[in-house]
Amino acid sequence: MFNRTFLLVIVAAVFAGLGLLAGERWLSRDGGSDLPAFEAITPYPTPRAIPAFELLSADGPVSADTLRGRWTVVFIGFVSCPDVCPTTLTDMAKAQKAWETLPEATRPRLLFVSIDPERDTPELLAGYARHFHPATLAATQPDLAALEAFTSSLSLVFRKVPLGASYTMDHSGSMVLLDPEVRVAGVIRPQMPAGATVGSGAIATIDPQAVARDLARLAGATP
Repeated sequence: MFNRTFLLVIVAAVFAGLGLLAGERWLSRDGGSDLPAFEAITPYPTPRAIPAFELLSADGPVSADTLRGRWTVVFIGFVSCPDVCPTTLTDMAKAQKAWETLPEATRPRLLFVSIDPERDTPELLAGYARHFHPATLAATQPDLAALEAFTSSLSLVFRKVPLGASYTMDHSGSMVLLDPEVRVAGVIRPQMPAGATVGSGAIATIDPQAVARDLARLAGATP
């Protein structure tokens, strides 16, 4: 007889496979499809592989093996970010709430990567990210060269900006979509509010419900 653990492993593998198959069908459909188009995601014609990486979280290392099998949205930022990061994480928490009804084996997830390892320890990051939603995976990499290699592989950038006796961080506001094989499959770009102009102080935001619907479709379900 199968033991319970072995059976659960098989079930999880089946769910992951179904999620990958559904995602590949969605990303490969042409513009003439009778299915609704993506609302928030800009998919890439061909998913792009990324080099091996290892980040550090409060729960241990985060690598491609950690992410494999489910769709992952990656957002970079830092704990002391005054506006973009808390706004985006608050919006993404609404999408994560919608995903709670999906099977855990195929449920999309959010990975928040700090680009300020000098101040953001894995423990500090975990508490910060989980304040928005308990399922958020938060990690960083103290080795700056390794951190830059990872973000560059996702076409995301950041830089340290002196600010009086301290500093702040400039970084990409877009989020990157990784498919279940941990390849770059698309991007989610925040949009400025209607009528807002450059220098107005307005913050570009995402539509959390649109993100939720897009990722749920890729996972093979509707929230």
